[in-house]
Amino acid sequence: MLAKAATVLPVGADWAYEMKWDGVRALVYVDDGRVRITSRNGRDVTAGYPEFASLTDAVAPVPVLLDGEIVALNEHGRPDFQLLQRRMHVRDEARLRTLRLEAPVALILFDVLWLDGHLLTGLPYTHRRSTLEALRLSADSWQTPPASIVDGPATLAASRALGLEGVVAKRTDSRYETGRRTGAWLKIKHELRQEFVVGGWTPGTGSRHGRIGALLIGVDDDGGFRYAGKVGTGFSGRELDRLAAVFAPLAQDANPFIGTGVPRDSRFLVPEVVVEIRFTEWTDNGHIRHPAYLGQRDDKPAATVVRET
Repeated sequence: MLAKAATVLPVGADWAYEMKWDGVRALVYVDDGRVRITSRNGRDVTAGYPEFASLTDAVAPVPVLLDGEIVALNEHGRPDFQLLQRRMHVRDEARLRTLRLEAPVALILFDVLWLDGHLLTGLPYTHRRSTLEALRLSADSWQTPPASIVDGPATLAASRALGLEGVVAKRTDSRYETGRRTGAWLKIKHELRQEFVVGGWTPGTGSRHGRIGALLIGVDDDGGFRYAGKVGTGFSGRELDRLAAVFAPLAQDANPFIGTGVPRDSRFLVPEVVVEIRFTEWTDNGHIRHPAYLGQRDDKPAATVVRET
């Protein structure tokens, strides 16, 4: 189930409030002594997160399907999406052993969809939430953070004070509607950020000579891929090199964008790579201001990326 973007926090007894975690969504299947983790687009990512293998001991012998967010924690114990990037694309076991120390991850659980042979998606949020809390899933590598039923403004203020991304408000009577963005879940962020699709890049100059200078990004708009601007900050040298390797097989001569403002020296790509961008505002002509790159996402298909309103 997906959340709609909102700028106003709904208030009332029919809403519950959870912290919004800066990570990647995951469905976690635990059954018959095995754990299987899939991303939002259905990719099996189990091998990338060996920390969660012992979930079988926490829920055994009851088979369960859990919904949550995988986050990487920085030295302050806060989620860090750029740190998570170091884990998302690694499958080599030796490298993972090192990264488990450098970029530890945690599974933040917020819903349960199936338990011991019973499908729970048709039950209201409050029932699913109490069922999840009764499982008492709390350890170094996974947590079930509390939800507030009564005080949305205080939850929003606490998320800002803790340096988190925002909150998700959920209607207490809502059932779990797989793959849908109904408005029963609303995400309220402290800053503007969303996914975009990369349709090209511009060559770098100065210290970036011979490398990518900026990404050209867009979103799906009425059947066309609309240009939304370029992003030239937020990259490490290692990330620029990695992106160059990702882009190489996607190179094309044709401009995939509709809309104005695409730089003349652009190198174009098949628009398949999804990235997360932080920015200050949308301009009247549909471009974003003061963007910064946060990382590549491989958990969301490009065809689903639209302008969040």
